[in-house]
Amino acid sequence: MRMQSRLINRPERHELKSSSATPLKFLSMNPARWLHEHSLKLLAIRDTPEAIAGGVAIGMFFAFSPFFGLKELSTIFFAWLLRANIIAAVLAVTAHNILLPLMPVIYRWEYTVGFWVLSHPHHWPPPLLKPTWEAHTWRSWATIYKIGKDLLVGSMLCTTPLAGLSYFVTKALVARHHRKKQAQAPPAHK
Repeated sequence: MRMQSRLINRPERHELKSSSATPLKFLSMNPARWLHEHSLKLLAIRDTPEAIAGGVAIGMFFAFSPFFGLKELSTIFFAWLLRANIIAAVLAVTAHNILLPLMPVIYRWEYTVGFWVLSHPHHWPPPLLKPTWEAHTWRSWATIYKIGKDLLVGSMLCTTPLAGLSYFVTKALVARHHRKKQAQAPPAHK
Protein backbone atom coordinates (compact mmCIF):
# COMPACT_ATOMS: atom_id res chain seq x y z
CA MET A 1 0.00 0.00 0.00
CA ARG A 2 2.77 2.40 0.91
CA MET A 3 4.63 1.59 -2.32
CA GLN A 4 1.53 2.33 -4.39
CA SER A 5 1.05 5.77 -2.86
CA ARG A 6 4.65 6.68 -3.67
CA LEU A 7 4.19 5.65 -7.27
CA ILE A 8 0.93 7.50 -7.62
CA ASN A 9 2.25 10.75 -6.14
CA ARG A 10 5.55 10.68 -8.01
CA PRO A 11 5.54 13.16 -10.89
CA GLU A 12 6.45 11.98 -14.36
CA ARG A 13 9.95 12.56 -15.64
CA HIS A 14 8.86 15.17 -18.24
CA GLU A 15 6.92 17.05 -15.56
CA LEU A 16 10.08 17.35 -13.46
CA LYS A 17 12.07 18.61 -16.41
CA SER A 18 9.59 21.33 -17.39
CA SER A 19 8.97 22.55 -13.86
CA SER A 20 12.67 22.82 -13.04
CA ALA A 21 13.49 24.59 -16.33
CA THR A 22 10.86 27.32 -15.93
CA PRO A 23 12.67 29.52 -13.37
CA LEU A 24 15.87 29.47 -15.45
CA LYS A 25 14.17 30.10 -18.79
CA PHE A 26 15.72 33.57 -19.16
CA LEU A 27 19.22 32.02 -19.14
CA SER A 28 18.49 29.99 -22.26
CA MET A 29 16.91 32.89 -24.16
CA ASN A 30 18.13 33.27 -27.71
CA PRO A 31 18.10 36.99 -28.65
CA ALA A 32 18.17 36.28 -32.40
CA ARG A 33 15.13 33.98 -32.16
CA TRP A 34 13.31 36.50 -29.95
CA LEU A 35 13.99 39.32 -32.42
CA HIS A 36 12.88 37.13 -35.35
CA GLU A 37 9.60 36.24 -33.62
CA HIS A 38 8.84 39.89 -32.83
CA SER A 39 9.70 41.02 -36.34
CA LEU A 40 7.27 38.42 -37.72
CA LYS A 41 4.58 39.83 -35.43
CA LEU A 42 5.40 43.28 -36.74
CA LEU A 43 5.12 42.15 -40.36
CA ALA A 44 1.77 40.47 -39.68
CA ILE A 45 0.13 43.78 -38.73
CA ARG A 46 -2.36 44.95 -41.34
CA ASP A 47 -1.70 48.65 -41.73
CA THR A 48 0.23 51.00 -43.99
CA PRO A 49 4.03 50.87 -43.86
CA GLU A 50 4.05 54.50 -42.68
CA ALA A 51 1.76 53.79 -39.72
CA ILE A 52 3.72 50.70 -38.68
CA ALA A 53 7.04 52.52 -39.04
CA GLY A 54 5.67 55.46 -37.06
CA GLY A 55 4.63 53.12 -34.27
CA VAL A 56 8.08 51.51 -34.20
CA ALA A 57 9.79 54.92 -34.14
CA ILE A 58 7.62 56.11 -31.26
CA GLY A 59 8.24 52.87 -29.39
CA MET A 60 11.99 53.09 -29.89
CA PHE A 61 12.00 56.71 -28.76
CA PHE A 62 10.29 55.91 -25.47
CA ALA A 63 12.08 52.58 -24.96
CA PHE A 64 15.32 54.28 -23.94
CA SER A 65 13.75 57.20 -22.11
CA PRO A 66 14.05 57.54 -18.33
CA PHE A 67 10.26 57.53 -17.83
CA PHE A 68 10.29 54.55 -15.50
CA GLY A 69 6.86 52.98 -15.44
CA LEU A 70 5.39 55.42 -17.95
CA LYS A 71 7.08 54.18 -21.12
CA GLU A 72 4.23 52.00 -22.31
CA LEU A 73 1.52 54.55 -21.48
CA SER A 74 3.47 57.35 -23.17
CA THR A 75 4.03 55.17 -26.20
CA ILE A 76 0.35 54.27 -26.52
CA PHE A 77 -0.73 57.89 -26.05
CA PHE A 78 1.68 59.34 -28.62
CA ALA A 79 1.00 56.54 -31.12
CA TRP A 80 -2.71 57.30 -30.81
CA LEU A 81 -2.11 61.04 -31.01
CA LEU A 82 0.06 60.77 -34.14
CA ARG A 83 -2.18 58.08 -35.71
CA ALA A 84 0.62 55.55 -35.78
CA ASN A 85 0.07 51.85 -35.24
CA ILE A 86 -0.34 51.25 -31.51
CA ILE A 87 0.52 47.53 -31.69
CA ALA A 88 3.79 48.26 -33.49
CA ALA A 89 4.58 50.94 -30.92
CA VAL A 90 4.00 48.57 -28.00
CA LEU A 91 6.07 45.84 -29.66
CA ALA A 92 8.92 48.30 -30.16
CA VAL A 93 8.83 49.71 -26.63
CA THR A 94 8.94 46.21 -25.17
CA ALA A 95 11.77 45.22 -27.52
CA HIS A 96 14.21 47.09 -25.29
CA ASN A 97 13.65 44.42 -22.63
CA ILE A 98 16.27 42.33 -24.39
CA LEU A 99 18.78 45.03 -23.41
CA LEU A 100 17.52 45.30 -19.82
CA PRO A 101 20.82 44.14 -18.26
CA LEU A 102 22.60 46.94 -20.15
CA MET A 103 20.14 49.71 -19.26
CA PRO A 104 22.23 51.14 -16.37
CA VAL A 105 25.14 51.58 -18.79
CA ILE A 106 22.84 53.14 -21.40
CA TYR A 107 21.31 55.49 -18.81
CA ARG A 108 24.79 56.51 -17.64
CA TRP A 109 25.78 57.25 -21.24
CA GLU A 110 22.61 59.31 -21.76
CA TYR A 111 23.27 61.16 -18.50
CA THR A 112 26.84 61.89 -19.62
CA VAL A 113 25.62 63.33 -22.93
CA GLY A 114 22.95 65.42 -21.17
CA PHE A 115 25.43 66.66 -18.58
CA TRP A 116 27.88 67.68 -21.30
CA VAL A 117 25.20 69.53 -23.29
CA LEU A 118 23.78 71.40 -20.29
CA SER A 119 27.10 72.37 -18.67
CA HIS A 120 28.71 75.75 -19.47
CA PRO A 121 31.54 75.52 -20.42
CA HIS A 122 31.05 71.99 -21.70
CA HIS A 123 32.69 69.32 -19.59
CA TRP A 124 32.07 65.68 -18.72
CA PRO A 125 30.48 64.65 -15.41
CA PRO A 126 32.70 63.44 -12.59
CA PRO A 127 33.35 59.69 -12.60
CA LEU A 128 31.23 57.43 -10.43
CA LEU A 129 34.20 55.73 -8.84
CA LYS A 130 33.51 57.14 -5.38
CA PRO A 131 30.08 58.74 -5.37
CA THR A 132 28.66 60.19 -2.21
CA TRP A 133 25.94 57.80 -1.08
CA GLU A 134 24.48 59.89 1.68
CA ALA A 135 20.77 59.15 1.84
CA HIS A 136 19.63 62.71 2.41
CA THR A 137 21.27 63.97 -0.82
CA TRP A 138 19.72 61.26 -2.99
CA ARG A 139 16.26 61.92 -1.56
CA SER A 140 16.47 65.61 -2.30
CA TRP A 141 14.20 66.98 -5.04
CA ALA A 142 17.06 69.21 -6.20
CA THR A 143 19.26 66.17 -6.83
CA ILE A 144 16.48 64.32 -8.61
CA TYR A 145 15.76 67.42 -10.71
CA LYS A 146 19.42 67.90 -11.63
CA ILE A 147 20.08 64.26 -12.54
CA GLY A 148 16.67 63.87 -14.18
CA LYS A 149 17.13 66.97 -16.34
CA ASP A 150 20.53 65.77 -17.59
CA LEU A 151 19.21 62.26 -18.15
CA LEU A 152 16.12 63.49 -19.99
CA VAL A 153 18.06 65.80 -22.32
CA GLY A 154 20.66 63.10 -22.97
CA SER A 155 18.03 60.47 -23.70
CA MET A 156 16.24 62.78 -26.15
CA LEU A 157 19.48 63.52 -27.97
CA CYS A 158 20.46 59.83 -28.11
CA THR A 159 17.10 58.31 -28.99
CA THR A 160 15.94 60.79 -31.63
CA PRO A 161 18.42 59.54 -34.26
CA LEU A 162 17.62 55.94 -33.25
CA ALA A 163 13.89 56.59 -33.69
CA GLY A 164 14.45 58.24 -37.07
CA LEU A 165 16.62 55.37 -38.26
CA SER A 166 14.11 52.79 -37.04
CA TYR A 167 11.33 54.64 -38.91
CA PHE A 168 13.08 54.50 -42.27
CA VAL A 169 14.36 50.93 -41.87
CA THR A 170 10.96 49.64 -40.72
CA LYS A 171 9.12 51.48 -43.48
CA ALA A 172 11.40 49.93 -46.11
CA LEU A 173 11.11 46.42 -44.64
CA VAL A 174 7.33 46.54 -44.26
CA ALA A 175 6.85 48.00 -47.76
CA ARG A 176 9.04 45.22 -49.20
CA HIS A 177 7.07 42.61 -47.28
CA HIS A 178 3.77 44.04 -48.57
CA ARG A 179 5.07 44.00 -52.17
CA LYS A 180 6.19 40.36 -51.80
CA LYS A 181 2.84 39.43 -50.32
CA GLN A 182 0.94 41.10 -53.18
CA ALA A 183 3.15 39.39 -55.78
CA GLN A 184 2.47 35.96 -54.23
CA ALA A 185 -1.29 36.46 -54.00
CA PRO A 186 -3.27 34.84 -56.81
CA PRO A 187 -4.98 37.34 -59.15
CA ALA A 188 -8.63 38.00 -58.40
CA HIS A 189 -11.09 36.83 -61.07
CA LYS A 190 -13.82 39.18 -62.23
